[in-house]
Amino acid sequence: MSTKLLFQGHSSYRITSKDGRVIFVDPYVGEGYDVPADIVLSTHGHYDHNQIDKVTQKPGCVVITHVEALAGGKHNSFDLDGITVEAVYANNVNHPSSECVGYLITVDGIKIYGSGDTNKTEFMETLAAKNLDYALIPCDGVYNMDMEEAAECAQIIGAKHTIPIHMLMGELFDRDRAELFKAPNRLIVAAGEEIEL
Repeated sequence: MSTKLLFQGHSSYRITSKDGRVIFVDPYVGEGYDVPADIVLSTHGHYDHNQIDKVTQKPGCVVITHVEALAGGKHNSFDLDGITVEAVYANNVNHPSSECVGYLITVDGIKIYGSGDTNKTEFMETLAAKNLDYALIPCDGVYNMDMEEAAECAQIIGAKHTIPIHMLMGELFDRDRAELFKAPNRLIVAAGEEIEL
């Protein structure tokens, strides 16, 4: 079995490890919440990122929100039986860094950066050295950075593949908007599409 990512739409996605463990990130919309979760991650408290009740949870499911991620006034890391989750800096005028995080998720040796809601930050310059496999970044241009800034961030971060998300409020996915994301490492994944990582 391969490691997979299902883009559920907006900012919601589900990662499945080779051994069948399931991670949901920013549950809100789309399908696939009937698959029981081992881990649920929420980047911040806005309604379109924290619908944890939508997720079917296995007994012992670990739920990490910005509260746990920022406990003690620092960005915390979690080793969850070989899956690592590291909370990282996220910030913009609508999303203060004291209430919002991104996550670096490592599963089956694959490194994924889920930025959460953010604009370009100095922190992103540290990511190139991590040789990330995937980055998922917002680009709606209203609550977060626009397409041009997102493409700039994609180059700074330097992941092998950058997936545009959070493109249009009220929409799971908009291909015309996605096509405006001009990063050279762009990977467009439609809502409801599952890819092998």
